[in-house]
Amino acid sequence: MKQAMKCPDAAIFFVSLFICAASPAPSPGTTISLYPDRALPSLGVPETRAKMGNTDETMIFNVSNPTIELFRPRADHSNGTAVIIAPGGGFVGLSYEAEGTSVARKLTEYGVTALVLKYRTIRSPNDAMHMPSVHMKEMETIMARAKSGIPVEVPRFAGEAHAVEDGKRAITLVRQHAAEWGINPGRIGFIGFSSGAFLAADLAIGDKATRPAFVGLFYGGLRTPVPTDASPAFIAATADDPYLPNDSTLLYTAWRRAGSSAELHIYEQGGHGFGFKVRGGTSDHWFDEVIWWMHAQALLKE
Repeated sequence: MKQAMKCPDAAIFFVSLFICAASPAPSPGTTISLYPDRALPSLGVPETRAKMGNTDETMIFNVSNPTIELFRPRADHSNGTAVIIAPGGGFVGLSYEAEGTSVARKLTEYGVTALVLKYRTIRSPNDAMHMPSVHMKEMETIMARAKSGIPVEVPRFAGEAHAVEDGKRAITLVRQHAAEWGINPGRIGFIGFSSGAFLAADLAIGDKATRPAFVGLFYGGLRTPVPTDASPAFIAATADDPYLPNDSTLLYTAWRRAGSSAELHIYEQGGHGFGFKVRGGTSDHWFDEVIWWMHAQALLKE
């Protein structure tokens, strides 16, 4: 089911800012379910997809059945590194193309096997805005915190726990198929955008058994406590992010205090959810800098 949608008020940032950027026409990868049929309880409503205004982007809502979509590089170009990508959307929806498949296709150009994670969301009403009341309350806390700095850490979101379960499952599944997909099981990373970055941070500091080899945290928020062996992190945000104005430095400081590896990029402009949208500033080059960082981490060598 597709519906037309205008970009809503900027305060609903986890959904609105991601979906206002166009993405290229998709060439689908291979979709794999994370769990057996009927293994998870349903939200009780069908999954929906809404086209965003005049862009090519599609937002996915009401996800009950999580999947990974596999994008593989040419066999003669693969270097054994894999990256699982978690789009943003406030755990309400998923900016699946702009912050998922478009990133995956770019990574395959560098020999990386990329997998887009369609993780579970909370239930949304069937209207043009798709804004459940619990998310509106979460946004009130986000907006107040942006002004006061209190609390230091963003409270857990309503859909975060299920998303973390799906992230762990995705890492386990990719490891199980590593030989089949030409992946080094010790080089499976995880990158996320906004709410997807909260998910990536949860995994980076969570259970060792499902901890990614490295993470990319893009305009996400602080998660603690950070262990000494947290996943090496590439952290990026902008100085003019109106919703998480200090979280990139908080993340970096927490990683460094723990003695864990981290690199921080704060762009002067770009707002929240800059993604691949061309804005004419330094944030336009975030992907190049991720590739340089991956080179420095020896992740792009065969």
